[in-house]
Amino acid sequence: MKVFMKVIILLGDGMSDIAYKELGNKSPLQYASTPNMDFMAQHGLVGLAHTVPEGLPPGSDVANLSVFGYDPRTCYTGRSPLEAISMGVVLGPDDVAFRMNLVTLKPQGSSIYMQDFSAGHISTSEAHELIETLREELGNSVIEFHAGVGYRHLMVWRGGKDGMRSTPPHDITGKAVIDALPSGDGADMLINIMNHAQMVLHNHPVNIRRKERGDLQANSVWLWGHGKTPRIETYQEKFGLSGAVISAVDLIKGIGICAGLDVINVEGATGYIDTNYLGKGQAALDALENHDFVYVHVEAPDEASHEGNMQHKLQAIEDFDKQVVGTILEGMKRFADFAVLCMPDHPTPVKLMTHTSDPVPFVIYRSGAGDGNGAASYDEIEAKGTGLVVEGHSLLPRLLS
Repeated sequence: MKVFMKVIILLGDGMSDIAYKELGNKSPLQYASTPNMDFMAQHGLVGLAHTVPEGLPPGSDVANLSVFGYDPRTCYTGRSPLEAISMGVVLGPDDVAFRMNLVTLKPQGSSIYMQDFSAGHISTSEAHELIETLREELGNSVIEFHAGVGYRHLMVWRGGKDGMRSTPPHDITGKAVIDALPSGDGADMLINIMNHAQMVLHNHPVNIRRKERGDLQANSVWLWGHGKTPRIETYQEKFGLSGAVISAVDLIKGIGICAGLDVINVEGATGYIDTNYLGKGQAALDALENHDFVYVHVEAPDEASHEGNMQHKLQAIEDFDKQVVGTILEGMKRFADFAVLCMPDHPTPVKLMTHTSDPVPFVIYRSGAGDGNGAASYDEIEAKGTGLVVEGHSLLPRLLS
């Protein structure tokens, strides 16, 4: 498939949601000011996309694979192997990678609760100090610790087991952890590491400083999202495309690397509401000068949802619309022929503080328009009203056609 136009995907992670009384019975997408996405909807093709196939977890790994144009049912092996690829960690065929969050656990009565899945959004520099200590105290030829960004890190079990079940820590915020601990074959090893990590992190100089400042302490790690290296066709093989990916998180970068895309790092991209939205939009336009395709991922709406923070989610959606979508729509005018796909990967309702597998609204806007289907705005209700429902992994071929 040879493409003679510029193609871009704008992904607002977790933007989709449900309606809330405090928003006038509107969803955050309906309530927020999103003139640029609304313009796309009024002049483009709007519908709903199933990004999470039945039987698979509604994570950003599965959903983003779909939006990238891959059927997760044929290539998904777990979240963390994709992050390992982004971090330059080489996995052998029998090695298992695990996402390792720095978290804050809180004792309450006879139970231990997940107070914060991000240890108060710990800084990357502080996190690297903690991971280095874990490497020194607990690492060996079998268990490796690799520092990532913020609270997101990696553990590798060389020749390890991968039959256990695990729970994302953002799924149990404010809940007792006992029933969410890893279970199944190999779980004892993970629980043992988590317990020993608590002893290492207790009274660590980083946590002492955080306590003095009134910040949450990173008093434990949480292991989840395990898997072995996937086999994914490159974009050149599958679509005949050269391309690039822009994201603050290793998961998306890892998918991009598997797809043979260039990774573009934007200064100030944090994966949080303070990310450099404008820088991402400008970097995408620059990348399209030399590439056919760019995938721009913004994590902020999802992070706000996991925190249960409605105001942050609304701010993230509006900043995404103004500084990313608006920048792209204006800048794409320099290209004679282009197509833009804008969507979330999955819903992350603020009320639930976790992902769901419901279909999400998408909009495709092309130069010259002409293929619109009458949506008045970009949101869940308008998308449902069009009657167009597709599989998530079919959207990129549709975008290229």
